[in-house]
Amino acid sequence: MCLLLLKRPKSKRFLLCFIEESKYELFCRLEGVNSVLYSTSAQYIHLIPETVSPLLQSLLSSSPFTHVVSSTSSTSKSLLPRVSALLDLPTLSDITSVEHDSSTSATTFTRPIYAGNAISTIRAPADVKIKFFTVRGTAFPPASSHETDGEGVEVKAVESVEVSDPRTEHIKTTITKSDRPDLGVASRVVSGGRALKNAETFEKVIYPLADALGAAVGASRAAVDAGYVDNSLQVGQTGKVVAPELYVAVGISGAIQHLAGMKDSKMIVAINKVVFALATFSYISLMFCVAPVFRTPTPLYSKSPMLDLLLTCTKPCQS
Repeated sequence: MCLLLLKRPKSKRFLLCFIEESKYELFCRLEGVNSVLYSTSAQYIHLIPETVSPLLQSLLSSSPFTHVVSSTSSTSKSLLPRVSALLDLPTLSDITSVEHDSSTSATTFTRPIYAGNAISTIRAPADVKIKFFTVRGTAFPPASSHETDGEGVEVKAVESVEVSDPRTEHIKTTITKSDRPDLGVASRVVSGGRALKNAETFEKVIYPLADALGAAVGASRAAVDAGYVDNSLQVGQTGKVVAPELYVAVGISGAIQHLAGMKDSKMIVAINKVVFALATFSYISLMFCVAPVFRTPTPLYSKSPMLDLLLTCTKPCQS
């Protein structure tokens, strides 16, 4: 996990990392980073919020930092509000834009509310000494990196703050492994809904199409609740928010909670049921017939024309 700590008015950017000592060079290459703070303490291996909070509280209590930023994740949504509360400060989550006024030291944010149907604008004035917020990753371009080894970037180890009797203990971590691209960063996603009827049909219809496109697999909440797939594949307001180059929705009803997680996709292909107003291409037919057509060659063509169209119009997947 990394936290970006900003120091104004000189626009210094510090990156706080919890990593192995030999890996901090990777973060030194990031564009705009002036200093890397890192900790290799064994108690931060699993990043339990109750254990990490005292370190951040100590680091920020008497510091010149003005902003603390993290990507939106389960860990950051648990950690940042805890630290900001210890410092008697607010936290904003899932922001989609940020603008800082150096003359007044105020920062203005926007974030979606009501499942993305409205945009809230929040202004944090100068008397909010440190602005804590998490960002929606799909709303910002990825950070660029230098080819050099981060020359000129200051690297400093921070001392850990020991927690003698933590109330929370890490038991185990279970990671779902897949050869397909990660859903959160994939540039192509194929998602299925409850209309696929069962897990066997979901696997038969969705997985071959995803493999043909080199895409990640997603699902609606209804499909997850019905047990078709694991909840790590859920797309929507209570799942993952994605914005791929291509989003193929198969048998998804288009509930507002699902749209909140995928409506920023560059190209949306809808096969049955999903709200067609959002779609670039829409197909109204039996999904069990249409989905295979996307990957089936024709007598005059070595591969599927529909598949080739989608591959041509979108960028390759990021794994």
